[in-house]
Amino acid sequence: MTVPPTTGRPTTGAGATDHGVHLRGIFTPELLDQCISCGFCLPACPTYDLTKMEPSSPRGRINLMRALEAGTLAEDDPKLVEEASFCLGCRACEPVCPAGVQYGALLEEWRDHQWKGRGRPVVARLLTTVIAVPDLLFSLQGLVRRYARTRGPVTEDRPHYMLGCVERGLFPSVSRSTLALVPEADSPAVQGCCGALHAHNGDSKRGARMALRLGRRLPGTIITTAGGCAAHLDHHLGGGRVKEISAYLVEQGYQAPGEVQVDGRRARVTLQDSCHLRNGMGVTVEPRSLLRQVADYVEIPGAGTCCGAAGTYSMTRAKDSRRVLEPKVAQVVAADVDFVVAVNPGCLRQLQQGLKRAGSPVRAIHMVDFVAMAGGESPASTGAGAGPGAGAGPGAGAGPGEPGAPAAAERFRRRLLGRRRPRGLR
Repeated sequence: MTVPPTTGRPTTGAGATDHGVHLRGIFTPELLDQCISCGFCLPACPTYDLTKMEPSSPRGRINLMRALEAGTLAEDDPKLVEEASFCLGCRACEPVCPAGVQYGALLEEWRDHQWKGRGRPVVARLLTTVIAVPDLLFSLQGLVRRYARTRGPVTEDRPHYMLGCVERGLFPSVSRSTLALVPEADSPAVQGCCGALHAHNGDSKRGARMALRLGRRLPGTIITTAGGCAAHLDHHLGGGRVKEISAYLVEQGYQAPGEVQVDGRRARVTLQDSCHLRNGMGVTVEPRSLLRQVADYVEIPGAGTCCGAAGTYSMTRAKDSRRVLEPKVAQVVAADVDFVVAVNPGCLRQLQQGLKRAGSPVRAIHMVDFVAMAGGESPASTGAGAGPGAGAGPGAGAGPGEPGAPAAAERFRRRLLGRRRPRGLR
């Protein structure tokens, strides 16, 4: 791997740990001083890959942060404004960094300062305001979108499914499939937002408070189907309390009773990693393990790179988001798969839109919806509206005494696959 030369900072000696006077108190000194300017992060960075410009790399951005901290650049400097926004926040630089730089934490501190007041992008400001509204809005959303909710006391003796703010509205079937696959879990109606969106958009203190509040509302183990939410909650709650759904299922020894078939053969499927799940929590093996149970898994070259969704990025920087996405769509199409699976709602939406623009018959689907198609508890037995059955054989997943379960499973399969275009987008 060729590493571009460093630009101005020594990698050894005193300069490696003292990068100037910490005058302004914007950044945590230990975080800002950690970078040794080696450049290993550059090949991993999607925006550097687009531009080949040093300021659009993690190393370049950290040098901009240092200039801001030292007072040699003002907040309204065009390069500071641009690069704080241009960064995807995917954290792909962290696993490859030999110095252990916590770039995600630095980016949060930078945006907290850079995006104060009206400095925050309008779309991000609107979304963080709407999502932070009282719980009544989520209750009304549940009536319309019919995402899965349970009643009864919320205690530590059972796992709790976290209803993502975006996911419960855009992809309500994910919640129903989750409770079908994890019948021991509950899904309390009163949850609120985890705060990840706020933390990534210039309000990390509020994001932390929201995570802690959710942790109190959901005591014990929390299961999530959104990679970005999982990493944010895990950072603030700790103690192994937060489990991404694939990690939980593998840990519990889940075995699918069937498989997903297309046109009488085993389906071909690939995976798009969630950046924060992969780079923040190190969860990569578990979703692939589940997919190999139920289909023929195909790894694409860019599975671990960002798709360009990046929370609000696809709305605040739509053109750049598409530039990041286009090579990935090409890789998915070239892999000749039937499905591309996502483990984060933003990634799922991004892939659906990209494949639709490309006119591809490949279907983007959330992992739990895909695994539920192959088997698990039937809708009839769980009442959750999700269950087995894409080609898994008659009555797959239906236990004894469950009349009508195969028919319910078939209805669920048709909703996911589409009745007329089994390999296409609806």
